[in-house]
Amino acid sequence: MKIAVSGKGGAGKSTVSAQLVRCFTLNELPVFAVDADPDANLGLVLGLDPEKIEKLRPLVELQDVIEAKNFGGGTLVDLNPDVDDVLEDYTLREGLIRFLKMGSIKQGGSACYCKENSFLNAVLTAMLLDREEGVVLDMSAGIEHLTRGTARGVEVMLVVVEPTRAGVSTAKSVDRLAADLKINQIYFVGNKIRNDQDRAYLESQLLPERFAGMIPFSEQVLEKARRGEALVSKQEDFLPGLEKIFEMVTGR
Repeated sequence: MKIAVSGKGGAGKSTVSAQLVRCFTLNELPVFAVDADPDANLGLVLGLDPEKIEKLRPLVELQDVIEAKNFGGGTLVDLNPDVDDVLEDYTLREGLIRFLKMGSIKQGGSACYCKENSFLNAVLTAMLLDREEGVVLDMSAGIEHLTRGTARGVEVMLVVVEPTRAGVSTAKSVDRLAADLKINQIYFVGNKIRNDQDRAYLESQLLPERFAGMIPFSEQVLEKARRGEALVSKQEDFLPGLEKIFEMVTGR
C-alpha cells in the first residue's frame, strides 16, 4: 500500500504519517517512511535517533550520486536512472522501517535543476511503482514531489485538516491537485478535534463522506511536541482512530 499524506503546515501531517508507518510495522510489513516536507520532522516524530537523522543527507543534496546517475555529468539527463542502490545506501533503518529524506524540489532560476528533479522522480518511481514495500509519504502543504507518472503509484491520498478556515482552504487546494493527478482515492482526516462544533464545522465545509476519520485533540501530543519528544515511538502513543483509518485505507 502506497499512501501520501498532505495538508496545511501544523495540521498534524507528520504525526498522522508516523502513526501510519507504525501501523505497517505492527502488521509486520516493511515500509518506506519518506519525509518529503521541507520542515523534515517525520524522523523525530517517529522516535528515530536524532543524531542519525541529522547525518542522513536529503536525496536532493547527493550531488555526487546525482552526477554519477546522469552519465557522470555533462548536459545529458537520464530520465530513468537505476536507483536501487540509493534506496539501500541512503536510508536509515529501524526494524521494518526504512526512513529517508527527499529534500525540496528545485525550482527554475539561475541554474537548471533537471538532474536533481529527475533523480527524485526516479527514486519515487522506484518506491511507488517498482518496490513491494509499503510507502508513507509525508508531503508538504502541496504535492510538488509527485508527477503524473509517480502519482500512478499512490493508492491513497490523505489530506489532514484542522477545523480552521485556513486548514479547510489548504485541504481543498490539495484535493484539487491530487484529483488533477488522477489519484483515485482521496480522503480527508480531521485532526485536533476538540468538540462536536469542530466536527460539524469540517463536515459543513467538506463532504462528510470524504472523511476517513476524525482524530481528537491530544494534550499529550502537545506537551511532547513542546518538550521535543518523540510523538509516535510505540503503540501506546497512538491517537484514537488512527488504526481504524489504517485498516480502512489498506483493507487490513
